[in-house]
Amino acid sequence: MTEPSAPTHYRLMTSLKAIGPYLREGECEAGAYLFDCLSVCVNDKKSPEKREFWGWWLQLEKQDDTFIANYTLGQYDEKGNWLDIAIPEKAQQEVERTLEDFHQKLVKVLSGDYDFTVSLHKNSVDTL
Repeated sequence: MTEPSAPTHYRLMTSLKAIGPYLREGECEAGAYLFDCLSVCVNDKKSPEKREFWGWWLQLEKQDDTFIANYTLGQYDEKGNWLDIAIPEKAQQEVERTLEDFHQKLVKVLSGDYDFTVSLHKNSVDTL
């Protein structure tokens, strides 16, 4: 019996996209994937194009049969940049909930569908 071959970058992209609206396809390349989540609006009284959000982003890198996940919490500004700044307490719980939900789905896809392991990077947030 032969071992299954490793999935291609495009097959992985298809599986990762299916997790939810988090994958930044244009910023991904083979073995390196970028995700983010806009969890809580900072000020919903601003016009939609100027809104900022509290949330998280993930840099996911493949190393052999392991994916190293580096999550960072912060603010998505109106220019479309992530800022590594402290999240206010009133938004913390929702940001952590969305991160944990996503991480469970990510692990399920990578370990269940492809037999990869997922480990946290040493600099990753430790809410998981």
